[in-house]
Amino acid sequence: MNKIELAKEVASRMSITVTSALCIIDTMNEVITEAMMREESVLIQNFGRYMVWEQAERVGRNPRTLQECLIRKRISVKFKPGKGLIDKVNGK
Repeated sequence: MNKIELAKEVASRMSITVTSALCIIDTMNEVITEAMMREESVLIQNFGRYMVWEQAERVGRNPRTLQECLIRKRISVKFKPGKGLIDKVNGK
């Protein structure tokens, strides 16, 4: 499902326009992104948690040449699904 398909589904369920649904989705994206930039986690009950984590510097390998190279440390984002989401996906 892409963003437009999601917006159409949200619009249909909420009886709003697709444009309004896109605005809601974009606003949620902005709010979550801003929290990640402040290194805060975002918990959506029964759905999951978005959290920031720092990847350590490590040695990687070019798969074509097998030459090793240093991959610098960086900040990344993880998503951990909540129990409610896992239960629904598993039909419980």
